[in-house]
Amino acid sequence: MSDTSTAERAAGFLLGLTDEDTAARVRARTGLPGPEDRAETRLRIRRTLTWARAGLPGSVTLWALQEDDPELNAVLWQYAVTDPGLRRAMARGVPFGPGRTEQLPVNEAMAAEEPEIPESYLRLGLVGALRAVDSLGRARSAASMVLTEEDWWTVTVADDEQPLPGYARWALSVRPDCPPELRAQFGSHPKFTHRLRQAGVLDGPAEYATAHGPAVRVLDVLSLGHVLFPARMRAAEDALRPLVHEHLGDHEEAWAILAQLMGTFHGTAPELIATAGAIA
Repeated sequence: MSDTSTAERAAGFLLGLTDEDTAARVRARTGLPGPEDRAETRLRIRRTLTWARAGLPGSVTLWALQEDDPELNAVLWQYAVTDPGLRRAMARGVPFGPGRTEQLPVNEAMAAEEPEIPESYLRLGLVGALRAVDSLGRARSAASMVLTEEDWWTVTVADDEQPLPGYARWALSVRPDCPPELRAQFGSHPKFTHRLRQAGVLDGPAEYATAHGPAVRVLDVLSLGHVLFPARMRAAEDALRPLVHEHLGDHEEAWAILAQLMGTFHGTAPELIATAGAIA
């Protein structure tokens, strides 16, 4: 289907979690799309990221950056990445994948648009700039200079020796690439947890698949997962597959209802799946 809608592609993603026989019968009944190849998925990425950007958690963006794909990074730069620290790292070709150190190719537009280096960093260095912050804006600016694993380790040691100011801790903690060990070192106050939730910092793909909504946006992003963040897809699929089998299974009517509800349903994917099954 060349003119597949977002809702159809989102429902098609769930259908892909069933067996081949069930999927074929449901597609024949509902017209839902089948699997697409990488080239087709790449063509959809810009459209999906454009309308999902406002609700795209920071951790999801990080999972895509961890692929260290220069072509994909150029798209993420334009449509998805807003955090100044991530943008600075991208502009300098810093790799995000664990254990990778080789600099990535960077296009001219990204290199030219690196955020301005804060004056406090030039004057005081990384840790000094973080210790000198007295506002959230200055904290965000100083935190944007934490780029590499070595930088994160330097910050972790400095905070352990003498706790950083609250603003600096806040700005560092909401970075999706902040090491979990450093976040734990910062503490677990309820306000702290709330800030992480607002920033879209997730425990993993299962949380994104099951706890975020609306379902159509989440599932549309997941339908891009084999290109955007293939290493994370199994966890997301494993979280949704039991629900699909329990509530939808090989019941063609349930799948037809799911397809009808998809575009206007405001809840999470598990709520949508259960609702379609209950109606059928």
